[in-house]
Amino acid sequence: MELIKKEITLKKYSSIDDLSSEEKNLLIKAREAIKTAYAPYSKFHVGCAVLLQNDEIVLGSNQENSAYPSGLCAERVAIFSAGANFPNQAVKMMAITAQSDDYPVTRPIASCGACLQSISEYEMKFNSPIQFILQGENGDIYTAESVKSFLPFTFFLNELKK
Repeated sequence: MELIKKEITLKKYSSIDDLSSEEKNLLIKAREAIKTAYAPYSKFHVGCAVLLQNDEIVLGSNQENSAYPSGLCAERVAIFSAGANFPNQAVKMMAITAQSDDYPVTRPIASCGACLQSISEYEMKFNSPIQFILQGENGDIYTAESVKSFLPFTFFLNELKK
């Protein structure tokens, strides 16, 4: 058996002022998106902002439902909305942030596997990596150059054609 290690390539920033103006603006928009989250069960609010190639910004927030798992994560709300409203625009980057009603969220959260797989579909569709910007409600900020940093073995369309 061979052990294969996949390094996650992340950049760490201690302040929003260390980001580019485009990254900073997107993170601020993700924070605004938190206000539209519907999270009466988990009390955990997630906001996502997606920047498209045409410079449009699409927002998403988590939407829970008592008939779990009928809700959707903020990332899929945002990226599916972008795909539905701007079907020919590649996604350049996305910012994701979270806060809880019960405790401070001081580190970034990771997107779930379903969200990562959905995001990978858009990277594949446009053959263009999507940059991630991640932060809790405060604390360090991390960036990654592609969904592949988090999900190295994505399921791709060409595998369905075999």
